[in-house]
Order: sequence, then structure tokens, then C-alpha cells
Amino acid sequence: MTGNEIKDFFTRVAQLKALVVGDLMLDEYLWGKAERISPEAPVAVVDVARQDMRLGGAGNVINNLLSLGCQVRVASVIGADEDGRTILERLELRGVSADGVVLSAARKTSRKTRVLASNQQMLRIDRESRDEIDSAAALELMAYVREQLPQVQVVLLSDYLKGVLTDSLTRELITLCRAAKVPVLVDPKGKDYSKYRGATLLTPNRKEAAEASGVTIRTGEDVSRAGWRLLQDLNLDALVLTRSEEGMSLFMAGRDEIQLPTLAREVFDVSGAGDTVLASIGLGLAGGLELPDAARLSNLAAGVVVGKVGTSTVTPEEILRSISVDVDRSDAKIRTCRELQHLLLEEKSRGRSIVFTNGCFDLLHVGHVKYLQKARALGDLLVLGLNSDASIRRLKGEKRPLIGEEERAHILAALDCIDYLVIFDEDTPYELITQLRPDILVKGGDYLAEEVVGKEIVEGYGGRVELIRFVDGKSTTNIIEKILSQYREE
Repeated sequence: MTGNEIKDFFTRVAQLKALVVGDLMLDEYLWGKAERISPEAPVAVVDVARQDMRLGGAGNVINNLLSLGCQVRVASVIGADEDGRTILERLELRGVSADGVVLSAARKTSRKTRVLASNQQMLRIDRESRDEIDSAAALELMAYVREQLPQVQVVLLSDYLKGVLTDSLTRELITLCRAAKVPVLVDPKGKDYSKYRGATLLTPNRKEAAEASGVTIRTGEDVSRAGWRLLQDLNLDALVLTRSEEGMSLFMAGRDEIQLPTLAREVFDVSGAGDTVLASIGLGLAGGLELPDAARLSNLAAGVVVGKVGTSTVTPEEILRSISVDVDRSDAKIRTCRELQHLLLEEKSRGRSIVFTNGCFDLLHVGHVKYLQKARALGDLLVLGLNSDASIRRLKGEKRPLIGEEERAHILAALDCIDYLVIFDEDTPYELITQLRPDILVKGGDYLAEEVVGKEIVEGYGGRVELIRFVDGKSTTNIIEKILSQYREE
């Protein structure tokens, strides 16, 4: 996705409604300094300077959705205790209705207390109940879900194995959502994923996927085996397997696996990152994004949130700022032929037309820019095949190019009219055209149609060739001659 596409998406999210079902809890943070060792035992003494109480578990999914700008409904069961009342207060402060939150005297509200010194987590204390909710609470929760389902665009199941998402309740929720044609996404837990069968999408991390699939994950091939096994065994539409510093892998029924490299610059804390992934990919689907684009959006969001300390959220502004460095930078457009094959197949499946042109583009000038802008206007995406230094030397002599291939590639990729760029080493782009199969093949008006390399390939599968006239008097050769003429005596 481009920056403009993501910006356009975020203009629509305020109208979207998401329903979060799962384990609400409190995340307590005690912040301080550790500058001495206890005389009572060989442990650090933390002088607490600040305390922070946040919604945790499914509450962190809620916080992420709110931070991204959408409307949220919540269904859960918590204890009728002081921590439970704190959760209700936090929901009210965030403007989220607690109508779907069931209070149970038989439960203890979960609270996780983290002690941090100099941004380093020293200790975590858990106070919670893991018993399954009773049938009366489950019936009350389901009644609320049925009432809200016609009004929401996505349902997110946030399972922390604290007893809310029982096996029977989870199966009933998934069946209900599928019948209503509402996407149901799950952040899963445990080793037995059978209760998630039939969900739209699961978002396990590497450790969780290994446990659930029975595949020991050490290599990229192991990741693929685990991902495909879970997708097929559980009859899912898709699965996003998060791999920490290695990014994400997206598996979709009937589609090729997609690798999304990590976009995080520094990783301070991964706690809550799974909640961010679930919230952002769910919001993407609710807003009509295709699965690959929704996954890319969640990858961007996760890249921002792991750079923060504690279970955190991300805003559209933070995502857009990260795009200016990570997504729209020129080297993100520069791809190998193999990468482009997969990317263009995705784009074509979404009905987009691919324009291809090629050239040396040594000493970029206005003639080049006008030509590329006109080529881009012929379709939805423009792919530029750029001659390598070696191929230019064979075509134009040992004194060319004046600008090296890497520098030329980055200069060209900075142009908005170019969507992707690939460097090729052959004398002609024939093999590249064969592999990429563009819909429209473009060359300069100084060519005759029958002279265009790849014409018969493109026209053979129903594509077409377009000739664009160059701006008169603008060429790299003319620039070189002008420089030599004006500076020869100096």
C-alpha cells in the first residue's frame, strides 16, 4: 500500500464498528529505579516513582482500535470486585459501552503487575482466575453478541485462556459470525486450536504456531509448513504468523504465501504487539481492504508499537510517519524479478492493470519524466525495467553510464509515477516481459510498433503496445554535448 492509500483508508475508519470478545484484564505498571541490592536477599530494590493502570488483554485490543479511530463494542465476563469496577471505569473513560460486560461474583478479575526500572521489566505478578465462565454468563454474553452482530463490520476474539472463550462458546461465536457473513479474527492461545476451526483468520506468533501445529520452527521452510498445516487443518480463510524481528508470513487459501519483513527500527517491548496486529488487521478487513493490504497495515502498526515500552497502542499519524521512512522510501519500490512476479499477481487479482516500460535513464531529464508520467497514466501501476551498468556499456560503449545503476534506481524510484522498478542485466527486456506479463507495454515514439521487444509476447495473451512521443530536444546525449561545449575550455 502507498502512503496515499493508507491516508485515504484512515479517513473512513470513524464509520467502522468492531466487536471485541474475550478476556478483559488490568495491566498495572510500577515504574522506578533500581540502584541497590536488598540486604535481605540477592535481589534488586526498585524505588517506585510512578504507577500506571491500563486496560489489558482484550482491553488492549480495544485501546488499539480506539487509537486507530474506529467505534468499539465489547463482550466479556469479569469479577464483581474492585479490579472489575476499575475496568468498567476505564471503559467509561474511553467512551466504550459496558453493556456487554457481565459481572460474576464467582470470578476474580485478572490483573498483571509489571515492575520496571530504567525501562527494563524486572518482575511480573499475576493475580487472576482461569476457571471457565458458567453457562448463565455465557448465555448473557451470547445474547449481547447476537444483538450487536448486525451493526458491526468485524468481530475480534482475544483469547488469553482466562476462561471467557470456552471451547463451546468460541465455536458458537465463529458459527454465528460466519452465518452473518461478518469476518471473525482470533488471537489464539494454547496447543489445541480445534475450537477456532472455521474462523476467518488466526494471528499466532511463532511459538504458538509451533505448539499448535506440531512443527518445530527453526527455518523459513518450517514456518511455511506450520502455517499451511494450520490453515488447512482448521479450514481458515487466512493465517498471519508473526515472527518477531523477522516480520510476518501471510497464508491464504488458494494463494501464494506472502512474506512481510519487519518494519521496526528498534524493539523495546513486544508485550501487547499481538493485540495491535489483531486490531489493525481486523480494522483493515472491516474497512474493505484486501487481506494482503490489511496484513501490510498491521505490519506497519506492529513495527511502531514494539518501539514503545509496555502494552501500547499506535495512531494513524504514527503509522503515516513511519510510512514516510519505511514504505514510501525509494528502495521499497526496487524489487527483484521474482518478488515482482508475486506482487503483480496480487495486483492483477484485484483488477489492476500493469504498465511496463524500460530504458537506461542515464542523467534523468524532463523528457524522461514526461514520458514516465504518460506511461503511468495508461494503467494502474507502472513497472520500470532499468538497464544495468553492464548492459548499458554493451549498448552505448564503455564511457556510459555516467550514473551507476543503484543511484539511477533510487532517483527514479523517488518519482510518484513509478510504482515498482527492477534492474535487468540482459541487452533487452525480453525475459523480464516474459516473467512479469504486463497488460500494457510502452516504448518511445522513435520506435515502430513491430520493433518493440516483447510485442508478440504481450499481444499473445491479450495485452497491447503503446508508443509515447518523447519531448523534442531532450536527451542525455544533448546534455552531455552541452556540458562539453560550455566547459571544454575550462
